[in-house]
Amino acid sequence: MWGSRKSRASTVVTCTACGKTVLRNEAREYDKYGNRWDRDGKQFEHLCKKCDTDLCHQPRGGLETLLTECGAGEVSQDEFLARYTQTVRDRYDSLGER
Repeated sequence: MWGSRKSRASTVVTCTACGKTVLRNEAREYDKYGNRWDRDGKQFEHLCKKCDTDLCHQPRGGLETLLTECGAGEVSQDEFLARYTQTVRDRYDSLGER
Protein backbone atom coordinates (compact mmCIF):
# COMPACT_ATOMS: atom_id res chain seq x y z
CA MET A 1 0.00 0.00 0.00
CA TRP A 2 1.53 3.39 0.98
CA GLY A 3 3.98 2.34 3.62
CA SER A 4 4.09 2.90 7.33
CA ARG A 5 3.03 6.21 8.81
CA LYS A 6 5.68 5.70 11.49
CA SER A 7 8.46 5.93 8.91
CA ARG A 8 7.06 9.23 7.61
CA ALA A 9 6.72 10.69 11.12
CA SER A 10 10.47 11.11 11.61
CA THR A 11 11.12 12.47 8.10
CA VAL A 12 12.12 16.14 7.94
CA VAL A 13 10.65 18.35 5.19
CA THR A 14 11.04 22.00 4.25
CA CYS A 15 8.05 24.33 3.92
CA THR A 16 8.00 25.68 0.36
CA ALA A 17 6.37 28.91 1.54
CA CYS A 18 8.57 30.03 4.45
CA GLY A 19 11.57 27.69 4.27
CA LYS A 20 11.10 26.38 7.81
CA THR A 21 12.24 22.78 8.41
CA VAL A 22 9.65 20.66 10.24
CA LEU A 23 8.89 17.01 10.89
CA ARG A 24 6.76 15.46 8.14
CA ASN A 25 3.93 14.75 10.58
CA GLU A 26 3.88 18.47 11.45
CA ALA A 27 3.49 19.51 7.81
CA ARG A 28 0.79 19.40 5.14
CA GLU A 29 1.29 17.79 1.75
CA TYR A 30 0.85 20.10 -1.21
CA ASP A 31 0.40 18.96 -4.80
CA LYS A 32 0.85 21.91 -7.13
CA TYR A 33 -1.06 20.03 -9.83
CA GLY A 34 -4.14 19.82 -7.62
CA ASN A 35 -4.62 16.07 -7.41
CA ARG A 36 -2.94 14.71 -4.31
CA TRP A 37 -4.91 11.45 -4.54
CA ASP A 38 -3.12 10.38 -7.72
CA ARG A 39 0.17 9.50 -6.02
CA ASP A 40 1.96 7.46 -8.71
CA GLY A 41 5.41 8.85 -9.44
CA LYS A 42 4.88 12.12 -7.59
CA GLN A 43 7.08 13.96 -5.17
CA PHE A 44 4.99 16.26 -3.03
CA GLU A 45 5.93 19.65 -1.68
CA HIS A 46 5.15 20.44 1.96
CA LEU A 47 3.84 23.39 3.92
CA CYS A 48 4.21 23.91 7.64
CA LYS A 49 0.85 24.03 9.44
CA LYS A 50 0.98 27.82 9.86
CA CYS A 51 1.56 28.47 6.14
CA ASP A 52 -1.10 25.91 5.19
CA THR A 53 -3.59 27.65 7.49
CA ASP A 54 -2.73 31.02 5.90
CA LEU A 55 -3.54 29.72 2.41
CA CYS A 56 -6.82 30.26 0.66
CA HIS A 57 -8.25 26.78 0.08
CA GLN A 58 -10.70 27.88 -2.60
CA PRO A 59 -10.43 26.45 -6.14
CA ARG A 60 -7.64 28.10 -8.09
CA GLY A 61 -9.00 27.53 -11.59
CA GLY A 62 -5.76 26.61 -13.36
CA LEU A 63 -3.44 28.91 -11.42
CA GLU A 64 -0.73 26.26 -10.97
CA THR A 65 -0.80 25.50 -14.70
CA LEU A 66 -0.44 29.20 -15.48
CA LEU A 67 2.45 29.59 -13.02
CA THR A 68 4.22 26.57 -14.49
CA GLU A 69 3.74 27.84 -18.05
CA CYS A 70 5.27 31.18 -17.06
CA GLY A 71 8.36 29.53 -15.58
CA ALA A 72 7.72 29.92 -11.84
CA GLY A 73 10.79 28.75 -9.94
CA GLU A 74 12.73 28.17 -13.17
CA VAL A 75 13.48 31.70 -14.40
CA SER A 76 14.43 34.91 -12.62
CA GLN A 77 11.72 36.76 -10.72
CA ASP A 78 11.82 39.64 -13.23
CA GLU A 79 11.44 37.26 -16.18
CA PHE A 80 8.64 35.34 -14.45
CA LEU A 81 6.71 38.52 -13.63
CA ALA A 82 7.06 39.79 -17.20
CA ARG A 83 5.83 36.46 -18.60
CA TYR A 84 2.99 36.22 -16.08
CA THR A 85 1.80 39.78 -16.70
CA GLN A 86 1.86 39.33 -20.48
CA THR A 87 0.11 35.95 -20.32
CA VAL A 88 -2.67 37.30 -18.09
CA ARG A 89 -3.14 40.30 -20.40
CA ASP A 90 -3.26 38.06 -23.46
CA ARG A 91 -5.72 35.57 -21.96
CA TYR A 92 -7.94 37.71 -19.78
CA ASP A 93 -7.55 41.20 -21.27
CA SER A 94 -7.12 42.63 -17.77
CA LEU A 95 -5.04 42.12 -14.64
CA GLY A 96 -8.04 42.83 -12.41
CA GLU A 97 -10.68 40.35 -11.37
CA ARG A 98 -13.89 40.21 -13.35
